[in-house]
Amino acid sequence: MPEISRFYGIIIKMYFSDHNPPHFHVEYNDYKAEVEIESLDIKNGNIPKRVYMLVEEWALKHKDELKRNWELTKSNQLPIKIEPLD
Repeated sequence: MPEISRFYGIIIKMYFSDHNPPHFHVEYNDYKAEVEIESLDIKNGNIPKRVYMLVEEWALKHKDELKRNWELTKSNQLPIKIEPLD
């Protein structure tokens, strides 16, 4: 599963040929979650609220890049790295 960004100990990844709806995976310490790209809702798992707020801020800035990466991984191509949250 390619890592597409990392910031403040938060790792963002996407699986190749993952299931719909389009989403990304968040890992933080022992926490894991799937976050839907369009709504930014957590679909599976859980992460601390402060971590979610950072992920949400980052994802809002990079929504188009996340959508593009979703399409790349769906066709078994490497996603493009996305800038971390400043």
